[in-house]
Amino acid sequence: MKRFNALAISIIVITGFILSQDLKAQQFTRVDQNPHDIVYFRSGNEGTPQVKVVYGRPNAKDEKVFGTQVPFGEIWKTGSNESTEVRFYCDVMFGNKYVKAGKYALYTIPNKNYWIIILNGKTDTYGAHFYDPKYNVATIDVPAVKGQMIENFSIGFSTENYGTQMVLAWAETRVKIPLYTEERLISKI
Repeated sequence: MKRFNALAISIIVITGFILSQDLKAQQFTRVDQNPHDIVYFRSGNEGTPQVKVVYGRPNAKDEKVFGTQVPFGEIWKTGSNESTEVRFYCDVMFGNKYVKAGKYALYTIPNKNYWIIILNGKTDTYGAHFYDPKYNVATIDVPAVKGQMIENFSIGFSTENYGTQMVLAWAETRVKIPLYTEERLISKI
């Protein structure tokens, strides 16, 4: 009987241990305070995407984000958490730089009147902590202009007669990055 009790207790302890591990596996870590978003650019009514951007959307702590929450003159991950990822499904002109189709990290250096926009070949990194300029593929300067207040950092696309612009927007700041994805435009440059 003692042997049976010892066996029963051992089975109960082992079962309890297994169940407690299983329950721990079902618990999620703290939910991220900054949601992530994905935005696509498709030319015309085509279903095929030309550009995809995956990024974190931090919230503005006040109306003046740049120069305070995001310092001027320092490398920024262009969003929150993981580095912002841009995927070009076709070769593009990124400003005045030719960039082959592929996946890149998007970094920026905000300044008061202009931003330095950087495409970097080292992807899947956390923030700007692992930014390495030796992997830079393209660097361009673009003006920063004032726009309507927007609380969460956002990326979208605007199509003009001459091409496409990737628009970075947060607080009252807007930055437009020229992209030329149409083959006819690339062939003329």
